Amino acid sequence: MQDSLKSNTSDLEKSIEPVVASSEITDMARQEHPATYDALILDANLRQSLVTIRSLGRRGLHVAALETRDAKYVPTFASRWCAHSYRAPVYDRHTEAYTTYLQQLLTHTGAGVVFASSDGTLAVLREYRTAIERHTRLALAKESALEAATNKGQTLEVARRLGIGVPEGVVVSGIDEVSEAIHEIGLPAVIKPIETWLWGEQQGLRLLCELVTTPDEARRAVEKLTCSGGTTLFQQFLAGRREAVSLLYARGDIAARFAQWAKRTQPPLGGTSVLRQSIAMPEDIGSQAELLVREIDLEGYSEVEFRRDARGKPYLMEINPRLSASVEVAVRAGIDFPYLLYQWASGERLQPIKGYQIGRWMRYLGGDIVSTVEALEARGRPGVTSPVQTLLNFGTSFFIPTGYDYVDWQDLSPAWIASKDFLSRAKKQVGQRSFRRTKE
Repeated sequence: MQDSLKSNTSDLEKSIEPVVASSEITDMARQEHPATYDALILDANLRQSLVTIRSLGRRGLHVAALETRDAKYVPTFASRWCAHSYRAPVYDRHTEAYTTYLQQLLTHTGAGVVFASSDGTLAVLREYRTAIERHTRLALAKESALEAATNKGQTLEVARRLGIGVPEGVVVSGIDEVSEAIHEIGLPAVIKPIETWLWGEQQGLRLLCELVTTPDEARRAVEKLTCSGGTTLFQQFLAGRREAVSLLYARGDIAARFAQWAKRTQPPLGGTSVLRQSIAMPEDIGSQAELLVREIDLEGYSEVEFRRDARGKPYLMEINPRLSASVEVAVRAGIDFPYLLYQWASGERLQPIKGYQIGRWMRYLGGDIVSTVEALEARGRPGVTSPVQTLLNFGTSFFIPTGYDYVDWQDLSPAWIASKDFLSRAKKQVGQRSFRRTKE
């Protein structure tokens, strides 16, 4: 494992221009029998990528992982099931360098299936899909389905047509439209990008939602989200329970269903779930999620997110057409979505899974710490608990039987790397705050 972690040190130091084969890939080309892989996991820095490599590796599959050169700590690279780790050029400024590296790697390793789990990588693969699929199979739905799922405007339009609850909202393209949006929707509100990944003039950008409570906050949020050419949704604020339905849809059938709710997220009012629990499939959102996925024909894995209002009525938030960060709770509850996705992408026959363990908790401790700090800083904001309750909720979670992201007693090295990553980022954040206070 140490050898595989060190194997790309020289690549990390190289410039991403011009686009040439790395020395590692050149060495592969010289080998008479280069290594081959059943799957290549992109976005190796993400939690779901670690879950995927463990899932496939435990089943005896030969799996490699890839991350871009700007990532310092990559937990997936440390997994006992990571056959080899690769460092590709970053793609947010030069997509050609990344895709050239990827295609060269696929040519020499013959990876059967490629997994992607981030918005940015998904956008790159969609742009170069035809070329990449000459070398491998992508664990992604067809383009028309991805277009409908990644564009919130299209997703919500399909949902309205199907009679699924959609938050009241309007499209806002610039700050001059904010006053009218406030008049129509009111405050507080949530401002969301129509698409979470946007190619700007100089680089790709991942855009996030923002809660706004005043006209000034609304104008600043819209200006930030539209300055690179994006469009936003100005939606009503819903503070109810957040629930999600995960599905594996293939060839007209649902092979697996799973439901969870998020007790805490990071950021606190909407983001990645940091404390979540498996629940029995709710009749309302379960049927709505299936109806939506069938209508879009979104094959493969998808996570359909809902938020309930004060009366308990569900409203559609979005669809994630890729493995989500919360997927480990499903795997530990008995539904191995990464392996099902691999089987589907490989063209294998799927055996439907009928049930799963209800009441299983999973916690992303690093994210929960950040979420708690953010909640303390946001005290008094809509939907944020009091400081005392926030700290109490965080502390009592240690006494609930819970699984922890990254922690696997058969594969402990990734948890150590993830801890180093968290401490490094925390130290940097504290330093930046101290610097700002000094300047003030």
